[in-house]
Amino acid sequence: MEFRGVMGGLYRLSEWIMRLAGSNLLWVICSSPFLFFLVMRFIFSQPQFTQNDILQANWAMGILAPFTLFPATAALFTVVRKWVMGEGDVSVIKTFFRGYKENYRQSMIGGLFYTLLFVIMYVDYTVYMNQFPHLQLLGIVMLIFLLVLFVSLFNFFSMIAHYHMKLKDIIKNAILLSIVRPFRLFSTLLGTVALLFIGTRYPVLFVLCLASAIAWFAFFNFYGMFLKMQEQSEKQAAAEKEKELQADEQLVTGDEPPHKQAKRLENVPANQPSMDQDVKNSMTKEKERER
Repeated sequence: MEFRGVMGGLYRLSEWIMRLAGSNLLWVICSSPFLFFLVMRFIFSQPQFTQNDILQANWAMGILAPFTLFPATAALFTVVRKWVMGEGDVSVIKTFFRGYKENYRQSMIGGLFYTLLFVIMYVDYTVYMNQFPHLQLLGIVMLIFLLVLFVSLFNFFSMIAHYHMKLKDIIKNAILLSIVRPFRLFSTLLGTVALLFIGTRYPVLFVLCLASAIAWFAFFNFYGMFLKMQEQSEKQAAAEKEKELQADEQLVTGDEPPHKQAKRLENVPANQPSMDQDVKNSMTKEKERER
């Protein structure tokens, strides 16, 4: 009996390794044009190459990212979404390419937007830090903006995989979530950095499972945040409903004269929705994709 349990555990472990490796390999293949120039970018960092070589590699990555890296990553998040939501036995290949096809347009246009912002902010950062020493504070501000933009990518891909939502709402909420809910996203960033550090020690993981592991961890964090926001919205809606019922009951029983009740309600300040509440309302009212 114990032997069967051990064998069953090993089988499940090998199954998950195959899932991670398969989805990661599909991501590498679909992102290969971008990844090729990324590798070349690191090679061009050697002293024997010129700054022009590095610049050409940067331009190539910027042009290719929206058409290769972003759609492939959106498809990868479509696969890991199934795993996080308890559907570990889905076909990796079918789910990946269905997500690739369904989300290609949104991820490509979103990739153009993100890439343009990254290029502008990175150029501003390098100019302020290297050519204008007295304006290095602005360079640090640009670095912070770059970090927020990078972290919002986790939300961007998670929301593309999870929602039927307009692209402008996805980008807006992805960035706002990074600002109003920084702690969970910061934990995602720390987890990503830790996985990348492990990958530098064992480069074979970049091909085997690293991208899939990062995507799974990012969506796991996002989905936990989504469930918490959904629970808070439901509690708030229930509380508001209860207040309305109590007010109706007071009016019916005549516990308070109507003119006094009207005067009291006039003096109550209107609730101003916060940025966090705007994001909650926007996300919880949108239709989730079919599981």
